[in-house]
Amino acid sequence: MMTGIDHVLIEAPPGCEPSARQFFGDFLGLPELPKPTALAWRGGIWFALPDGRQLHIGVTQNFTPTDKGHVALRCTDLDELTERAAAHHIQLSPDTELAPLRRVFARDP
Repeated sequence: MMTGIDHVLIEAPPGCEPSARQFFGDFLGLPELPKPTALAWRGGIWFALPDGRQLHIGVTQNFTPTDKGHVALRCTDLDELTERAAAHHIQLSPDTELAPLRRVFARDP
């Protein structure tokens, strides 16, 4: 019955849209999607993922950030992503726990 994941939603505080555009759009290069008119009043922002799925940033009024919950995104060139992060003033934390798999962590704003 299930055929896959349609979208993932990340909670964020009110007013998050500009920083989400900068991080997910400008830095990661994800195209912004128009929110349906019926949902636009809620705030937040949607992005397209390369495989047809979507990443939704949803506004939560009493937002409390967490340390463990995350979305793991794949990229074709980790070195290029690291260079882009430096150019966008995004700090990446290397992770070696699953070596030789190369991974980095980034905190979205």
